[in-house]
Amino acid sequence: MLLKRGVNNDLVKKVQGKLGVEQVGNFGPKTEAAIKEWQSSNGLTADGIVGPATWKKMFGEDMPSAAPVIEHAVIPPSEFKLDALKGHIPDAVIAQIPDTAAKFNITNPLRLAHFLAQCAHESGNFRAVSENLNYSAKGLKGVFGKYFPGELAESYARKPEKIASRVYGNRMGNGDEASGEGYKFRGRGYIQLTGKNNYTKFGSFVGEDTIANPDLVSEKYPLASAAFFFDSNGLWKYCDAGADESAVKNVTRRVNGGYNGLEDRLKHFNEYYNLLK
Repeated sequence: MLLKRGVNNDLVKKVQGKLGVEQVGNFGPKTEAAIKEWQSSNGLTADGIVGPATWKKMFGEDMPSAAPVIEHAVIPPSEFKLDALKGHIPDAVIAQIPDTAAKFNITNPLRLAHFLAQCAHESGNFRAVSENLNYSAKGLKGVFGKYFPGELAESYARKPEKIASRVYGNRMGNGDEASGEGYKFRGRGYIQLTGKNNYTKFGSFVGEDTIANPDLVSEKYPLASAAFFFDSNGLWKYCDAGADESAVKNVTRRVNGGYNGLEDRLKHFNEYYNLLK
């Protein structure tokens, strides 16, 4: 029994609890990094894998010999039926899939179909790679009302840089409104990466300075940044749950916070999954 990337079970939850990582049960990059740090601090080989020796050191007991592991067959990205997606999603997106899949634990067609369906909806069929903040005063009141009391929205209307600097200021690692970091680190990518903290984490993962050059997220990594969101937040276990409407709803709720656009997300999922499986 080894606990490593892609495993999703209660043993992973137990390890996450020990390490102070959110107990989602899905073994992703946060868990791997925490394990490596713990192993290094405890005189073990820092390989990011929990085997019998690491388990024994952590819990003072033998590692269970069996557990209800939920794993789907791992398929190398090179074996995905990506040609079938031609004409259904842009070629530029297809070109990004192999590297993104390899880095972010997209190991089977089911995960890929769920992921692409959410990206397609969130980005208007892969057209939008940067957050549109060109709101009217009425739009600001409707979407960001708490940030624009009274008549304040009138002076911000149709000024995206000012809007983002106010709405995202002093949040997610950004400086105050005057710093302009709310705009600098506005949403980018197919599932919009937002905030200085998230840009820092993503840049560290891919080995790029996305703080100095945040446009890398929209220009070079629109798909990878979205996969980083899925992987970091343990969404693959919801993708692995199946190909029915219930599974799409569960993934949608964790991407969207609700079920906005569910019909469109379902349509995309069914289309992509039928092409890829």
